[in-house]
Amino acid sequence: MNSETKICQNCKQQFTIEPDDFSFYEKIKVPAPTWCPECRLVRRMLWRNERSLYKRKCDLCNQDKILMYRPDSQGVVYCRECFLSDSWNPLKFGRDYDFSKSFFDQFADLLRVAPRPGIIQQGNNVNSEYTNRSSDNRNNYLIFNTISGEYCSYGNGFNYSKECMDCYYTQKSERCYECANCFNCFNLLYSKECIACNDSFFLSNCRNCQSCFGCVNLRNKSYCIFNKQFSKEDYQKTIGQFNLGSSIVLDSLMLKFKSETGRHPLPALIEHHSDKVTGNWIEESKNIEYGFQCLKVKDGKYLLHIVEAEGVMDYSFWGVASENVYETINSGRQLSNVAFSNECWDQVINVRYSMNCHNSQNLFGCIGLRNKQYCVLNKEYSKSEYEAMLPKIIESLRQNPYEDGRGRKYYFGDFFPGELSPFAYNETIAQEYFPLTKEETLKTGYRWKDPETKNYTITKKPGELPDNIKDVDDSVLGAVIGCAHEGKCSEQCTAAFKIITQELQFYRKMNLPLPRLCPNCRHYQRLKQRNPLKLWHRKCTCVGSKSENGLYQNTASHFHGTDHCPNEFETSYAPERPEIVYCEQCYQAEVV
Repeated sequence: MNSETKICQNCKQQFTIEPDDFSFYEKIKVPAPTWCPECRLVRRMLWRNERSLYKRKCDLCNQDKILMYRPDSQGVVYCRECFLSDSWNPLKFGRDYDFSKSFFDQFADLLRVAPRPGIIQQGNNVNSEYTNRSSDNRNNYLIFNTISGEYCSYGNGFNYSKECMDCYYTQKSERCYECANCFNCFNLLYSKECIACNDSFFLSNCRNCQSCFGCVNLRNKSYCIFNKQFSKEDYQKTIGQFNLGSSIVLDSLMLKFKSETGRHPLPALIEHHSDKVTGNWIEESKNIEYGFQCLKVKDGKYLLHIVEAEGVMDYSFWGVASENVYETINSGRQLSNVAFSNECWDQVINVRYSMNCHNSQNLFGCIGLRNKQYCVLNKEYSKSEYEAMLPKIIESLRQNPYEDGRGRKYYFGDFFPGELSPFAYNETIAQEYFPLTKEETLKTGYRWKDPETKNYTITKKPGELPDNIKDVDDSVLGAVIGCAHEGKCSEQCTAAFKIITQELQFYRKMNLPLPRLCPNCRHYQRLKQRNPLKLWHRKCTCVGSKSENGLYQNTASHFHGTDHCPNEFETSYAPERPEIVYCEQCYQAEVV
Protein backbone atom coordinates (compact mmCIF):
# COMPACT_ATOMS: atom_id res chain seq x y z
CA MET A 1 0.00 0.00 0.00
CA ASN A 2 1.30 3.46 -0.90
CA SER A 3 1.40 6.65 1.15
CA GLU A 4 -1.66 8.88 0.86
CA THR A 5 -1.88 12.66 1.23
CA LYS A 6 -5.06 14.08 2.72
CA ILE A 7 -6.45 17.49 3.63
CA CYS A 8 -7.26 17.85 7.33
CA GLN A 9 -10.97 18.45 7.84
CA ASN A 10 -10.17 20.84 10.68
CA CYS A 11 -7.12 22.98 9.77
CA LYS A 12 -7.27 22.38 5.98
CA GLN A 13 -3.56 21.53 5.89
CA GLN A 14 -2.06 18.51 4.14
CA PHE A 15 -0.99 15.44 6.09
CA THR A 16 0.35 12.07 5.02
CA ILE A 17 -0.80 8.59 5.95
CA GLU A 18 2.02 6.06 5.58
CA PRO A 19 1.67 2.39 4.60
CA ASP A 20 2.40 1.26 8.17
CA ASP A 21 -0.42 3.52 9.38
CA PHE A 22 -2.89 1.80 7.05
CA SER A 23 -1.70 -1.58 8.35
CA PHE A 24 -2.43 -0.46 11.92
CA TYR A 25 -5.90 0.83 11.01
CA GLU A 26 -6.70 -2.45 9.28
CA LYS A 27 -5.45 -4.41 12.28
CA ILE A 28 -7.82 -2.70 14.73
CA LYS A 29 -10.60 -2.31 12.15
CA VAL A 30 -10.93 1.47 11.99
CA PRO A 31 -10.92 3.80 8.97
CA ALA A 32 -8.11 6.23 8.19
CA PRO A 33 -8.42 9.60 9.98
CA THR A 34 -9.80 12.75 8.41
CA TRP A 35 -7.97 15.07 10.83
CA CYS A 36 -4.18 15.63 10.84
CA PRO A 37 -2.10 14.31 13.77
CA GLU A 38 -1.84 17.69 15.53
CA CYS A 39 -5.56 18.42 15.30
CA ARG A 40 -6.29 14.91 16.55
CA LEU A 41 -4.02 15.53 19.53
CA VAL A 42 -5.68 18.84 20.40
CA ARG A 43 -9.09 17.22 20.07
CA ARG A 44 -8.11 14.59 22.67
CA MET A 45 -6.53 17.20 24.93
CA LEU A 46 -9.86 18.97 25.18
CA TRP A 47 -10.92 16.11 27.46
CA ARG A 48 -8.03 16.45 29.92
CA ASN A 49 -8.35 19.01 32.66
CA GLU A 50 -5.38 18.70 35.00
CA ARG A 51 -4.96 21.91 36.92
CA SER A 52 -8.33 23.71 37.05
CA LEU A 53 -9.92 22.84 40.40
CA TYR A 54 -13.12 24.13 41.99
CA LYS A 55 -15.05 23.76 45.19
CA ARG A 56 -18.45 22.26 44.40
CA LYS A 57 -20.90 19.80 45.90
CA CYS A 58 -20.88 16.13 45.00
CA ASP A 59 -24.18 15.34 43.29
CA LEU A 60 -24.62 12.19 45.40
CA CYS A 61 -23.44 12.93 48.97
CA ASN A 62 -24.03 16.70 48.63
CA GLN A 63 -20.78 17.49 50.46
CA ASP A 64 -18.40 20.25 49.40
CA LYS A 65 -15.44 18.76 47.55
CA ILE A 66 -12.46 19.92 45.49
CA LEU A 67 -13.29 18.74 41.96
CA MET A 68 -12.21 19.51 38.40
CA TYR A 69 -15.69 20.50 37.20
CA ARG A 70 -17.05 24.01 37.64
CA PRO A 71 -20.11 24.31 39.87
CA ASP A 72 -22.11 25.51 36.85
CA SER A 73 -20.95 22.77 34.45
CA GLN A 74 -23.57 20.46 33.01
CA GLY A 75 -23.71 16.79 33.93
CA VAL A 76 -23.74 14.71 37.07
CA VAL A 77 -20.49 14.77 39.04
CA TYR A 78 -19.63 12.52 41.97
CA CYS A 79 -16.73 12.76 44.37
CA ARG A 80 -14.18 9.95 44.26
CA GLU A 81 -15.69 8.04 47.18
CA CYS A 82 -19.21 8.18 45.79
CA PHE A 83 -18.20 7.28 42.25
CA LEU A 84 -16.39 4.15 43.47
CA SER A 85 -19.17 3.17 45.85
CA ASP A 86 -22.06 0.75 45.30
CA SER A 87 -24.62 3.48 46.04
CA TRP A 88 -25.58 3.86 42.39
CA ASN A 89 -26.01 1.70 39.30
CA PRO A 90 -24.66 2.95 35.94
CA LEU A 91 -26.98 0.56 34.07
CA LYS A 92 -29.87 2.67 35.35
CA PHE A 93 -28.98 5.22 32.68
CA GLY A 94 -28.97 2.72 29.81
CA ARG A 95 -31.05 3.35 26.72
CA ASP A 96 -31.85 1.71 23.37
CA TYR A 97 -29.75 2.66 20.40
CA ASP A 98 -31.71 4.84 17.97
CA PHE A 99 -30.51 4.15 14.42
CA SER A 100 -32.32 7.24 13.15
CA LYS A 101 -30.09 9.55 15.20
CA SER A 102 -26.39 10.31 15.19
CA PHE A 103 -24.41 8.23 17.69
CA PHE A 104 -22.68 11.34 19.06
CA ASP A 105 -26.05 12.99 19.78
CA GLN A 106 -27.09 9.90 21.72
CA PHE A 107 -23.77 9.79 23.57
CA ALA A 108 -24.16 13.47 24.47
CA ASP A 109 -27.56 12.68 25.97
CA LEU A 110 -26.02 9.89 28.05
CA LEU A 111 -23.16 12.18 29.08
CA ARG A 112 -25.64 14.64 30.56
CA VAL A 113 -27.16 12.09 32.96
CA ALA A 114 -24.55 9.40 33.66
CA PRO A 115 -22.37 10.26 36.69
CA ARG A 116 -18.67 10.88 36.16
CA PRO A 117 -15.83 11.12 38.71
CA GLY A 118 -15.18 14.72 39.73
CA ILE A 119 -11.52 14.09 40.48
CA ILE A 120 -9.05 11.43 39.31
CA GLN A 121 -7.23 10.09 42.35
CA GLN A 122 -6.21 6.49 42.92
CA GLY A 123 -4.64 4.50 45.72
CA ASN A 124 -4.16 6.10 49.12
CA ASN A 125 -4.10 9.90 49.16
CA VAL A 126 -3.33 11.42 52.54
CA ASN A 127 -3.77 15.15 53.12
CA SER A 128 -3.64 15.72 49.35
CA GLU A 129 -7.06 17.12 48.58
CA TYR A 130 -5.74 19.64 46.04
CA THR A 131 -4.37 17.10 43.58
CA ASN A 132 -5.72 15.63 40.34
CA ARG A 133 -4.83 12.74 38.04
CA SER A 134 -2.59 11.35 40.73
CA SER A 135 -2.25 8.34 42.99
CA ASP A 136 -0.75 7.42 46.35
CA ASN A 137 0.08 10.95 47.46
CA ARG A 138 1.00 12.16 50.92
CA ASN A 139 0.92 15.78 52.05
CA ASN A 140 0.94 17.19 48.52
CA TYR A 141 -0.55 20.50 47.43
CA LEU A 142 -1.50 21.56 43.92
CA ILE A 143 0.40 18.80 42.20
CA PHE A 144 -0.88 16.92 39.15
CA ASN A 145 -0.19 13.85 37.06
CA THR A 146 1.86 12.32 39.87
CA ILE A 147 2.47 8.86 41.33
CA SER A 148 3.71 8.47 44.90
CA GLY A 149 4.79 12.00 45.77
CA GLU A 150 5.40 13.18 49.32
CA TYR A 151 5.50 16.73 50.65
CA CYS A 152 5.51 18.18 47.11
CA SER A 153 3.83 21.39 45.97
CA TYR A 154 3.05 23.24 42.74
CA GLY A 155 3.87 21.21 39.68
CA ASN A 156 3.43 18.14 37.50
CA GLY A 157 4.99 14.71 37.47
CA PHE A 158 6.59 14.38 40.92
CA ASN A 159 6.69 10.61 40.46
CA TYR A 160 8.26 8.80 43.40
CA SER A 161 9.65 12.12 44.63
CA LYS A 162 9.81 13.85 47.99
CA GLU A 163 10.01 17.48 49.09
CA CYS A 164 10.06 18.94 45.59
CA MET A 165 8.41 22.19 44.56
CA ASP A 166 7.65 24.10 41.36
CA CYS A 167 8.91 21.38 39.02
CA TYR A 168 7.84 19.70 35.80
CA TYR A 169 8.65 15.98 35.85
CA THR A 170 11.15 15.23 38.57
CA GLN A 171 11.23 11.45 38.77
CA LYS A 172 12.65 9.68 41.84
CA SER A 173 14.07 12.93 43.15
CA GLU A 174 14.21 14.82 46.42
CA ARG A 175 14.48 18.50 47.39
CA CYS A 176 14.36 19.83 43.85
CA TYR A 177 13.12 23.29 42.93
CA GLU A 178 12.28 24.82 39.54
CA CYS A 179 13.50 21.77 37.63
CA ALA A 180 12.19 20.20 34.42
CA ASN A 181 12.73 16.62 33.29
CA CYS A 182 15.20 15.67 35.99
CA PHE A 183 15.65 12.12 37.30
CA ASN A 184 17.26 10.63 40.39
CA CYS A 185 18.40 14.04 41.60
CA PHE A 186 18.83 15.46 45.09
CA ASN A 187 19.02 19.08 46.18
CA LEU A 188 18.97 20.32 42.59
CA LEU A 189 17.69 23.80 41.71
CA TYR A 190 16.89 25.73 38.50
CA SER A 191 17.91 22.85 36.22
CA LYS A 192 16.60 20.77 33.33
CA GLU A 193 17.30 17.50 31.52
CA CYS A 194 19.57 16.19 34.27
CA ILE A 195 20.14 12.69 35.66
CA ALA A 196 21.68 11.77 39.04
CA CYS A 197 22.85 15.29 39.88
CA ASN A 198 23.13 16.47 43.48
CA ASP A 199 23.73 19.67 45.44
CA SER A 200 23.82 21.81 42.30
CA PHE A 201 22.30 24.92 40.74
CA PHE A 202 21.56 25.89 37.14
CA LEU A 203 22.44 22.71 35.24
CA SER A 204 21.38 21.65 31.75
CA ASN A 205 21.84 18.18 30.23
CA CYS A 206 24.22 17.03 32.94
CA ARG A 207 24.77 13.50 34.25
CA ASN A 208 26.18 12.29 37.56
CA CYS A 209 27.35 15.71 38.67
CA GLN A 210 27.73 16.90 42.25
CA SER A 211 28.31 20.42 43.54
CA CYS A 212 28.23 22.16 40.18
CA PHE A 213 26.87 25.58 39.22
CA GLY A 214 25.76 27.01 35.87
CA CYS A 215 27.03 24.05 33.84
CA VAL A 216 25.97 22.46 30.55
CA ASN A 217 26.62 18.96 29.15
CA LEU A 218 28.88 17.82 31.98
CA ARG A 219 29.41 14.15 32.83
CA ASN A 220 30.70 12.80 36.15
CA LYS A 221 32.01 16.15 37.38
CA SER A 222 32.20 17.97 40.71
CA TYR A 223 33.04 21.52 41.78
CA CYS A 224 32.53 23.17 38.39
CA ILE A 225 31.21 26.72 37.83
CA PHE A 226 30.04 27.63 34.34
CA ASN A 227 31.89 24.55 33.02
CA LYS A 228 35.21 25.51 34.63
CA GLN A 229 36.84 23.19 37.14
CA PHE A 230 37.49 24.48 40.68
CA SER A 231 38.96 22.91 43.76
CA LYS A 232 36.48 22.03 46.49
CA GLU A 233 37.64 24.94 48.64
CA ASP A 234 37.52 27.50 45.82
CA TYR A 235 34.13 26.22 44.69
CA GLN A 236 32.59 26.58 48.12
CA LYS A 237 34.14 30.02 48.56
CA THR A 238 32.84 31.27 45.20
CA ILE A 239 29.32 29.87 45.66
CA GLY A 240 29.18 31.39 49.13
CA GLN A 241 29.58 34.82 47.57
CA PHE A 242 26.50 34.50 45.33
CA ASN A 243 23.87 35.34 48.00
CA LEU A 244 21.40 32.83 46.53
CA GLY A 245 18.64 33.78 48.95
CA SER A 246 18.23 37.10 47.07
CA SER A 247 15.63 37.42 44.33
CA ILE A 248 17.68 40.11 42.56
CA VAL A 249 20.81 37.97 42.54
CA LEU A 250 18.92 34.93 41.25
CA ASP A 251 17.39 36.90 38.38
CA SER A 252 20.82 37.98 37.21
CA LEU A 253 22.20 34.44 37.53
CA MET A 254 19.31 33.07 35.47
CA LEU A 255 20.13 35.47 32.65
CA LYS A 256 23.80 34.49 32.77
CA PHE A 257 22.95 30.79 32.75
CA LYS A 258 20.63 31.23 29.77
CA SER A 259 23.43 32.95 27.88
CA GLU A 260 25.87 30.18 28.87
CA THR A 261 23.48 27.46 27.71
CA GLY A 262 23.22 29.08 24.28
CA ARG A 263 26.96 28.61 23.72
CA HIS A 264 26.84 24.82 24.01
CA PRO A 265 25.44 22.17 21.65
CA LEU A 266 22.18 20.42 22.43
CA PRO A 267 21.14 16.93 21.33
CA ALA A 268 18.56 16.73 18.54
CA LEU A 269 16.35 14.80 20.96
CA ILE A 270 16.51 13.55 24.53
CA GLU A 271 16.52 9.75 24.43
CA HIS A 272 18.09 6.99 26.48
CA HIS A 273 18.54 3.32 25.59
CA SER A 274 16.17 3.56 22.63
CA ASP A 275 16.30 2.44 19.01
CA LYS A 276 14.65 3.88 15.89
CA VAL A 277 12.75 6.68 17.60
CA THR A 278 11.72 10.24 16.75
CA GLY A 279 10.25 12.79 19.11
CA ASN A 280 11.65 13.85 22.48
CA TRP A 281 12.13 12.55 26.03
CA ILE A 282 12.08 8.87 25.05
CA GLU A 283 13.50 6.09 27.22
CA GLU A 284 13.93 2.35 26.72
CA SER A 285 11.71 2.37 23.65
CA LYS A 286 11.83 1.00 20.12
CA ASN A 287 10.21 1.88 16.80
CA ILE A 288 8.54 5.12 17.92
CA GLU A 289 7.55 7.98 15.61
CA TYR A 290 6.44 11.33 16.97
CA GLY A 291 6.66 10.12 20.54
CA PHE A 292 6.99 12.57 23.43
CA GLN A 293 7.65 11.57 27.04
CA CYS A 294 7.59 7.83 26.38
CA LEU A 295 9.03 5.07 28.55
CA LYS A 296 9.24 1.40 27.57
CA VAL A 297 7.08 1.75 24.48
CA LYS A 298 7.39 -0.42 21.38
CA ASP A 299 5.87 0.15 17.94
CA GLY A 300 3.97 3.40 18.42
CA LYS A 301 3.22 6.67 16.67
CA TYR A 302 1.83 10.06 17.71
CA LEU A 303 2.23 9.46 21.44
CA LEU A 304 2.36 11.72 24.49
CA HIS A 305 3.15 10.63 28.06
CA ILE A 306 2.89 6.87 27.51
CA VAL A 307 4.51 4.21 29.69
CA GLU A 308 4.80 0.50 28.90
CA ALA A 309 2.71 0.04 25.78
CA GLU A 310 3.01 -1.77 22.46
CA GLY A 311 1.32 -1.35 19.10
CA VAL A 312 -0.36 1.99 19.87
CA MET A 313 -1.16 5.16 17.92
CA ASP A 314 -2.65 8.55 18.74
CA TYR A 315 -2.49 7.70 22.42
CA SER A 316 -2.02 10.29 25.18
CA PHE A 317 -1.38 9.84 28.90
CA TRP A 318 -0.93 6.55 30.67
CA GLY A 319 -0.34 3.09 29.19
CA VAL A 320 1.03 0.44 31.61
CA ALA A 321 0.82 -2.98 29.99
CA SER A 322 -1.50 -1.76 27.23
CA GLU A 323 -1.63 -2.74 23.56
CA ASN A 324 -3.56 -1.98 20.39
CA VAL A 325 -4.83 1.39 21.60
CA TYR A 326 -5.88 4.17 19.20
CA GLU A 327 -7.26 7.71 19.59
CA THR A 328 -7.53 7.42 23.37
CA ILE A 329 -6.56 9.61 26.31
CA ASN A 330 -6.29 9.35 30.11
CA SER A 331 -6.49 5.56 30.00
CA GLY A 332 -4.29 2.65 30.98
CA ARG A 333 -3.44 -0.45 32.98
CA GLN A 334 -3.87 -3.49 30.78
CA LEU A 335 -5.93 -2.04 27.97
CA SER A 336 -6.31 -4.07 24.80
CA ASN A 337 -8.07 -3.14 21.57
CA VAL A 338 -9.42 0.18 22.84
CA ALA A 339 -10.21 3.15 20.60
CA PHE A 340 -11.88 6.58 20.84
CA SER A 341 -12.12 6.42 24.64
CA ASN A 342 -11.36 8.54 27.70
CA GLU A 343 -10.57 7.71 31.33
CA CYS A 344 -10.83 3.93 31.08
CA TRP A 345 -8.55 1.63 33.06
CA ASP A 346 -7.90 -1.79 34.60
CA GLN A 347 -8.35 -4.49 31.96
CA VAL A 348 -10.64 -2.67 29.58
CA ILE A 349 -10.78 -4.81 26.43
CA ASN A 350 -12.54 -4.48 23.04
CA VAL A 351 -14.02 -1.06 23.74
CA ARG A 352 -15.02 1.85 21.52
CA TYR A 353 -16.28 5.35 22.40
CA SER A 354 -16.47 4.88 26.18
CA MET A 355 -15.61 6.91 29.28
CA ASN A 356 -14.89 6.19 32.94
CA CYS A 357 -15.26 2.43 32.45
CA HIS A 358 -13.17 -0.07 34.42
CA ASN A 359 -12.62 -3.83 34.37
CA SER A 360 -14.99 -4.24 31.44
CA GLN A 361 -14.98 -5.54 27.90
CA ASN A 362 -16.99 -5.39 24.69
CA LEU A 363 -18.50 -1.94 25.22
CA PHE A 364 -19.63 0.71 22.78
CA GLY A 365 -20.62 4.22 23.85
CA CYS A 366 -20.74 3.53 27.59
CA ILE A 367 -20.05 5.71 30.65
CA GLY A 368 -19.13 4.68 34.18
CA LEU A 369 -19.44 0.89 33.85
CA ARG A 370 -17.52 -1.49 36.09
CA ASN A 371 -17.16 -5.24 35.62
CA LYS A 372 -19.59 -5.30 32.70
CA GLN A 373 -19.56 -6.67 29.17
CA TYR A 374 -21.59 -6.53 25.95
CA CYS A 375 -23.11 -3.11 26.60
CA VAL A 376 -24.18 -0.29 24.27
CA LEU A 377 -25.10 3.11 25.73
CA ASN A 378 -25.06 1.52 29.21
CA LYS A 379 -27.58 -1.15 28.26
CA GLU A 380 -26.62 -4.82 28.60
CA TYR A 381 -27.10 -7.37 25.81
CA SER A 382 -26.31 -10.99 25.29
CA LYS A 383 -23.09 -11.83 23.45
CA SER A 384 -24.97 -12.73 20.27
CA GLU A 385 -27.16 -9.63 20.43
CA TYR A 386 -24.12 -7.37 20.92
CA GLU A 387 -22.15 -8.93 18.10
CA ALA A 388 -25.12 -8.62 15.74
CA MET A 389 -25.78 -4.98 16.72
CA LEU A 390 -22.20 -3.67 16.57
CA PRO A 391 -21.72 -3.73 12.76
CA LYS A 392 -25.06 -1.97 12.34
CA ILE A 393 -24.04 0.79 14.78
CA ILE A 394 -20.73 1.30 12.99
CA GLU A 395 -22.49 1.50 9.64
CA SER A 396 -24.99 4.00 11.05
CA LEU A 397 -22.04 6.14 12.18
CA ARG A 398 -20.74 6.11 8.63
CA GLN A 399 -24.09 6.94 7.12
CA ASN A 400 -25.34 9.39 9.74
CA PRO A 401 -22.41 11.56 10.94
CA TYR A 402 -22.56 14.18 13.65
CA GLU A 403 -22.05 17.77 12.50
CA ASP A 404 -20.69 20.35 14.93
CA GLY A 405 -21.23 24.10 15.00
CA ARG A 406 -18.47 24.72 12.45
CA GLY A 407 -19.71 22.14 9.98
CA ARG A 408 -17.08 19.53 10.82
CA LYS A 409 -18.48 16.02 10.41
CA TYR A 410 -17.69 13.16 12.76
CA TYR A 411 -17.93 9.59 11.46
CA PHE A 412 -16.90 6.25 12.91
CA GLY A 413 -13.15 6.67 13.30
CA ASP A 414 -13.29 10.17 14.79
CA PHE A 415 -12.72 10.91 18.47
CA PHE A 416 -15.45 12.67 20.47
CA PRO A 417 -16.30 16.15 19.12
CA GLY A 418 -14.62 18.87 21.14
CA GLU A 419 -17.88 20.70 21.71
CA LEU A 420 -19.12 17.74 23.77
CA SER A 421 -16.26 18.10 26.25
CA PRO A 422 -17.39 19.33 29.68
CA PHE A 423 -14.34 21.62 29.83
CA ALA A 424 -13.55 24.95 28.23
CA TYR A 425 -10.44 25.05 26.04
CA ASN A 426 -8.42 27.04 28.57
CA GLU A 427 -9.31 24.64 31.39
CA THR A 428 -7.50 21.82 29.59
CA ILE A 429 -3.92 20.99 28.67
CA ALA A 430 -4.72 22.02 25.10
CA GLN A 431 -4.15 25.59 26.27
CA GLU A 432 -0.77 24.62 27.72
CA TYR A 433 0.62 22.93 24.62
CA PHE A 434 -1.29 24.84 21.92
CA PRO A 435 -2.19 28.20 23.51
CA LEU A 436 -4.92 30.33 21.95
CA THR A 437 -6.50 33.66 22.78
CA LYS A 438 -10.16 33.83 23.68
CA GLU A 439 -10.98 35.14 20.21
CA GLU A 440 -9.01 32.36 18.49
CA THR A 441 -10.65 29.73 20.69
CA LEU A 442 -14.18 30.86 19.96
CA LYS A 443 -13.36 31.03 16.26
CA THR A 444 -12.36 27.36 16.31
CA GLY A 445 -15.74 26.48 17.82
CA TYR A 446 -14.49 25.63 21.31
CA ARG A 447 -15.60 27.19 24.59
CA TRP A 448 -13.62 29.67 26.71
CA LYS A 449 -13.84 30.24 30.45
CA ASP A 450 -13.49 33.83 31.59
CA PRO A 451 -11.67 34.50 34.89
CA GLU A 452 -13.84 34.25 37.97
CA THR A 453 -14.67 37.35 39.93
CA LYS A 454 -12.92 37.01 43.28
CA ASN A 455 -13.41 39.04 46.40
CA TYR A 456 -10.01 39.69 47.89
CA THR A 457 -7.73 42.61 48.63
CA ILE A 458 -4.05 42.41 47.78
CA THR A 459 -2.21 43.20 51.00
CA LYS A 460 1.32 42.96 49.65
CA LYS A 461 2.54 43.82 46.17
CA PRO A 462 5.36 41.69 44.75
CA GLY A 463 7.74 44.66 44.95
CA GLU A 464 7.04 44.92 48.66
CA LEU A 465 8.28 41.41 49.44
CA PRO A 466 11.69 41.18 51.13
CA ASP A 467 14.41 40.54 48.58
CA ASN A 468 16.12 37.90 50.73
CA ILE A 469 14.47 34.93 52.41
CA LYS A 470 16.40 35.65 55.65
CA ASP A 471 14.33 38.83 56.02
CA VAL A 472 10.93 37.07 55.66
CA ASP A 473 8.96 36.57 58.89
CA ASP A 474 5.86 34.45 59.51
CA SER A 475 3.49 37.35 58.84
CA VAL A 476 3.82 36.60 55.12
CA LEU A 477 1.61 33.52 55.67
CA GLY A 478 -1.43 35.75 56.10
CA ALA A 479 -0.67 38.05 53.17
CA VAL A 480 -2.54 38.18 49.86
CA ILE A 481 0.36 38.70 47.46
CA GLY A 482 -0.17 40.28 44.07
CA CYS A 483 1.22 38.36 41.09
CA ALA A 484 3.79 40.36 39.14
CA HIS A 485 1.80 39.68 35.95
CA GLU A 486 -1.27 41.38 37.49
CA GLY A 487 -3.62 39.11 35.56
CA LYS A 488 -2.58 40.70 32.27
CA CYS A 489 -0.77 37.68 30.76
CA SER A 490 -2.20 34.70 28.86
CA GLU A 491 -1.04 32.18 31.46
CA GLN A 492 -4.20 31.62 33.53
CA CYS A 493 -2.86 34.20 36.00
CA THR A 494 -4.78 34.27 39.28
CA ALA A 495 -3.59 37.86 39.93
CA ALA A 496 -2.93 37.01 43.58
CA PHE A 497 -1.69 34.11 45.70
CA LYS A 498 -0.74 33.08 49.21
CA ILE A 499 2.26 31.38 50.76
CA ILE A 500 1.37 28.25 52.75
CA THR A 501 3.29 27.00 55.78
CA GLN A 502 4.83 23.97 54.06
CA GLU A 503 6.00 26.24 51.25
CA LEU A 504 7.64 28.82 53.54
CA GLN A 505 9.45 26.09 55.44
CA PHE A 506 10.84 24.81 52.13
CA TYR A 507 12.10 28.26 51.07
CA ARG A 508 13.87 28.71 54.39
CA LYS A 509 15.39 25.23 54.37
CA MET A 510 16.65 25.63 50.79
CA ASN A 511 17.60 29.35 51.15
CA LEU A 512 15.29 30.46 48.34
CA PRO A 513 13.63 33.86 47.87
CA LEU A 514 9.86 34.12 47.82
CA PRO A 515 8.24 33.85 44.37
CA ARG A 516 6.86 36.95 42.67
CA LEU A 517 4.49 35.05 40.37
CA CYS A 518 1.35 33.07 41.17
CA PRO A 519 1.52 29.25 40.81
CA ASN A 520 -0.16 29.30 37.37
CA CYS A 521 2.28 31.82 35.94
CA ARG A 522 5.20 29.88 37.43
CA HIS A 523 3.86 26.75 35.75
CA TYR A 524 3.78 28.47 32.37
CA GLN A 525 7.34 29.71 32.79
CA ARG A 526 8.42 26.08 33.17
CA LEU A 527 6.43 25.06 30.11
CA LYS A 528 8.33 27.65 28.08
CA GLN A 529 11.54 25.74 28.80
CA ARG A 530 10.21 22.69 26.99
CA ASN A 531 10.23 22.20 23.25
CA PRO A 532 6.92 21.99 21.37
CA LEU A 533 5.25 18.72 20.43
CA LYS A 534 6.33 19.15 16.83
CA LEU A 535 9.20 17.90 14.67
CA TRP A 536 11.27 19.52 11.93
CA HIS A 537 13.72 17.89 9.55
CA ARG A 538 17.14 19.46 10.03
CA LYS A 539 20.84 18.96 9.42
CA CYS A 540 23.44 18.74 12.17
CA THR A 541 24.97 22.16 12.82
CA CYS A 542 28.50 20.80 13.42
CA VAL A 543 30.90 22.01 10.69
CA GLY A 544 34.05 20.16 11.74
CA SER A 545 35.92 21.95 14.49
CA LYS A 546 33.04 24.16 15.63
CA SER A 547 29.35 24.90 15.34
CA GLU A 548 27.84 26.70 12.35
CA ASN A 549 27.40 29.93 14.30
CA GLY A 550 30.96 29.75 15.64
CA LEU A 551 29.90 30.07 19.28
CA TYR A 552 31.09 26.60 20.21
CA GLN A 553 34.52 25.10 19.57
CA ASN A 554 34.49 21.31 19.51
CA THR A 555 36.62 19.59 22.13
CA ALA A 556 36.98 16.26 20.30
CA SER A 557 37.49 14.98 16.77
CA HIS A 558 34.31 13.87 15.01
CA PHE A 559 33.69 11.08 12.49
CA HIS A 560 33.32 13.59 9.63
CA GLY A 561 36.67 15.25 10.26
CA THR A 562 36.82 18.91 9.19
CA ASP A 563 33.79 18.64 6.89
CA HIS A 564 30.23 19.60 7.70
CA CYS A 565 28.46 16.74 9.46
CA PRO A 566 26.28 14.92 6.89
CA ASN A 567 23.73 13.63 9.40
CA GLU A 568 20.09 14.72 9.23
CA PHE A 569 17.38 14.10 11.77
CA GLU A 570 13.93 14.95 13.08
CA THR A 571 14.03 17.37 16.00
CA SER A 572 11.69 19.52 18.09
CA TYR A 573 14.03 22.51 17.57
CA ALA A 574 12.61 24.63 14.74
CA PRO A 575 15.18 25.71 12.09
CA GLU A 576 14.84 29.39 13.00
CA ARG A 577 15.72 28.82 16.67
CA PRO A 578 19.19 29.96 17.81
CA GLU A 579 20.25 26.81 19.67
CA ILE A 580 23.24 24.77 18.49
CA VAL A 581 21.69 21.40 17.62
CA TYR A 582 24.00 18.42 17.06
CA CYS A 583 23.21 14.92 15.86
CA GLU A 584 23.65 12.07 18.34
CA GLN A 585 27.14 11.18 17.10
CA CYS A 586 28.49 14.72 17.30
CA TYR A 587 26.80 15.44 20.61
CA GLN A 588 28.14 12.28 22.24
CA ALA A 589 31.64 13.05 20.98
CA GLU A 590 31.48 16.32 22.92
CA VAL A 591 30.03 15.05 26.21
CA VAL A 592 31.68 11.66 26.69
